[in-house]
Amino acid sequence: MQLYNTLSAKERAALIEKAGKDRFTLSFYKYHHIKNPQIFRNHMFVTWDELDVLGRIYIAREGINAQLSVPADHFKAFKNHLDSITFLENVRLNIAIEQDNKSFLKLKVKVRNKIVADGLDDDTFDVTDKGTHVDAAKFNELIDDPDTILVDMRNHYESEIGHFKNAVTPDVDTFRDSLPIIEDDLKAHKEDKKLVMYCTGGIRCEKASAYFKHKGFKDVYQLEGGIIEYTRQVKDKELENKFVGKNFVFDERRAERISDDVIAHCHQCGKPCDTHVNCANEGCHLLFIQCEECAEKMNGCCSEACMEIVALPYEEQKALRKGKYKSNNIFKKGRSEVLRYKS
Repeated sequence: MQLYNTLSAKERAALIEKAGKDRFTLSFYKYHHIKNPQIFRNHMFVTWDELDVLGRIYIAREGINAQLSVPADHFKAFKNHLDSITFLENVRLNIAIEQDNKSFLKLKVKVRNKIVADGLDDDTFDVTDKGTHVDAAKFNELIDDPDTILVDMRNHYESEIGHFKNAVTPDVDTFRDSLPIIEDDLKAHKEDKKLVMYCTGGIRCEKASAYFKHKGFKDVYQLEGGIIEYTRQVKDKELENKFVGKNFVFDERRAERISDDVIAHCHQCGKPCDTHVNCANEGCHLLFIQCEECAEKMNGCCSEACMEIVALPYEEQKALRKGKYKSNNIFKKGRSEVLRYKS
């Protein structure tokens, strides 16, 4: 029985192009106590592989977090499969605002200790004891209230290109970094302020809402479905859009534009820009913001040192990478001394 991906991203991209069929990019999550994550993982992989589903899925004892690309003609079968699993029946699916048939090029289903790494080791913390979910209309009402503190539960490179007006945007590299920082900064307001949180699709702020309730915050809310669902409701219900810029997403698209505002800057020249790229040097792969002019000037690289490596024959580049882990720490996206204009 095949329990792992067998095609390269390049091979899969060619097959998608040849098929010429539309695909839906979507995501969902669910906190639930899963007794045997490995058995559940294998079941999901076998079923989804048969449906030509692609994506990145994490399964743990605390639940499932999935970001997927599903063939349009297999969507009904995919949804029926989800509904056949008790705790996933009618789970909210966040359909991407901007579709791309090549948003995911492999099916990766992995078992993790947690679906959202939080750095916590506290048996008394119940992730299912979450805060109050609110829709876009209620969210807008709450964040207009002077007694509300609005907190962005995403990382620095995400909020840098887009965020809600007047939100607190912690300068953090990981979700686990944000929890103690926010708790310390807001500890004086555990009882006199409404704490409202948001993230991309809801999974991080749902865990955060449970965490801050656990820590004694009395009035805790989260934006249900995150920025993705908020944007959909704003359009469908003709509500005021309070999000400025782009919403960072974790697939090949890298972002969805929510408003016309460009609030970030090229990390190399400082001009207004909100386009994330990965350094063309595969041994670096640094995620950073680069404008078209700098991309041409720097050959898609983050530094002159990386330009020199990219100019080498490919086999020489591979030899330089052999036995070495990528030089850019995965949690240090957008942070490097070579980025002159990184704010």
